[in-house]
Amino acid sequence: QVQLVESGGGLVQAGGSLTLSCAASGISRSIDAMGWYRQAPGKQRELVASTRGISTNYADSVKDRFTISRDNAKNTVALQMNSLKPEDTGVYYCNLNCAFSGRNYWGQGTQVTVSS
Repeated sequence: QVQLVESGGGLVQAGGSLTLSCAASGISRSIDAMGWYRQAPGKQRELVASTRGISTNYADSVKDRFTISRDNAKNTVALQMNSLKPEDTGVYYCNLNCAFSGRNYWGQGTQVTVSS
């Protein structure tokens, strides 16, 4: 049973920083993609950043501000968010995509609110 548990969300002023963390249990291999998605009120869930092996991928809106990192030994993935903007507000979800089955697993989500 795969479980993803996020932590680190909260309220921050524009220009501030937050770090989100996600701990995976049940399965997590370097070949599985792990990443972060977010969903703002009234909008679809969108990819923020992902990593698989040594590759990383970022949404254009967060490039140069957010950094994703992964510790395979600890089965964790983190998202360092700097220079936060009000439009970064939303529920952030940790995601694991199994390389073999293609199945997606999701955490419960953590709220990030950026005030102007």
